[in-house]
Amino acid sequence: MKGVLLTQYQGKIVGPVAWLLGHLMNGIFNVLNAIGIPNIGLAIIIFTIVIYLCLLPLTYKQQKFSKLQAKMSPELQAIQAKYKGKKDNDSMLAMQQETKEVYAKYGVSQTGSCLQLLIQMPILFALYRVIYQIPAYVTIVKNAFSPLVEDLLATTGAADFLQTLSSASMFKNQFTNEAFTSGDPTYIKNTFIDVLNKASTADWNSLTAQFPSLSASIENTHSALTRFNYFLGLNISDTPMYMIKTGFADKAFLLMLGGVMVPVLAALTQWINTKLMPQPASDNSKANADDPTAQMQQSMKTMNLMMPIMSAVFCLSLPAGMGIYWIAGAVVRSIQQVVINRHIDKIDIDAEIAKNTAKYKEKLEKNKTTKQMSLYANLSTKNNDLSSAKDSSISEAEKEEKLEKVKSVYNNKEIRKDSLLAKANMVKDFNEKNNK
Repeated sequence: MKGVLLTQYQGKIVGPVAWLLGHLMNGIFNVLNAIGIPNIGLAIIIFTIVIYLCLLPLTYKQQKFSKLQAKMSPELQAIQAKYKGKKDNDSMLAMQQETKEVYAKYGVSQTGSCLQLLIQMPILFALYRVIYQIPAYVTIVKNAFSPLVEDLLATTGAADFLQTLSSASMFKNQFTNEAFTSGDPTYIKNTFIDVLNKASTADWNSLTAQFPSLSASIENTHSALTRFNYFLGLNISDTPMYMIKTGFADKAFLLMLGGVMVPVLAALTQWINTKLMPQPASDNSKANADDPTAQMQQSMKTMNLMMPIMSAVFCLSLPAGMGIYWIAGAVVRSIQQVVINRHIDKIDIDAEIAKNTAKYKEKLEKNKTTKQMSLYANLSTKNNDLSSAKDSSISEAEKEEKLEKVKSVYNNKEIRKDSLLAKANMVKDFNEKNNK
């Protein structure tokens, strides 16, 4: 078993996507390194822009669906009100058919929005994995740890001390794992890199104080990582909370300001992004209080309010690099949203509806002429013809004779007690008694 965070994510769905995005991230960092600016913060921003540009077609389809859904929402609510409280099969089928016709009229699928989200979710989860586990995907960053890790492996007590660092709290299970205790060198190296990758400036200072004989190796590694991690004067491997505390204690107001600005900008950009997205039409009427659509709209509004707050809270305790990712992602999405909104606003919705209605009618006509429908129609016609032929070949006298036989069976009770005929006879007797 390999390191949990350092090792590339192995999930069946997200894992392959993360592997692909990891190659992209590695390529971006190699290009930045070749031009002399190997900066993780800049790489994260470029990486985020590229991914969201690739997702633009899906985002456009999703927003177009939201726009059309807002337009057709009154019609859907009218159908729901029409069949409210009706649970019989005919009413349910009629409601489904009318709903299907409304969606066809606007040219959207009932599962269209869900499909776009299902496609995007693995990509966004993989994006998070790559950024949170940079050394697992970026070769240059991983190699920067190698000399120090080799020295720590040869130093008595290094593994025990690493477990005391603040960054080691999330890796406790790795230190007690059988692969670690049995001395698996690959697993131990990956665990060391996991801890050092999340180490704060205070952790690096503690490591130097504990192992003065390794001070040169520690300094070289820390300097290389500092070069990678420093972005706009901030060490993005530190958490904003650590920056605020350290800045306040050392009276380093710029550091403290940077620690405050990361979560604030994350919340602000997230809030702007939600405001630019198509908002569900508000409906405060009591008639729609129990309507599933109204409940979904209320949930969306609550989520739009909570997301910026959650972004700020999470940013305080996560490395600032994650905050930069959230800020960059929200800014890119906001710019995309402005462009998409302008494009969608130019669309003639009525013309779209007319075109989609024509397509739907054409599809219905085409279905009538399909091979399956023709066979069904022919079969129905043949059955009707045979039925008519049988009826026409039987004289009125023969019909009366058959009817009398049936009556005789009823009157003589020559039927099985568990048969459908017996049950019909019971109903007949019951009705006769009540009519007397």
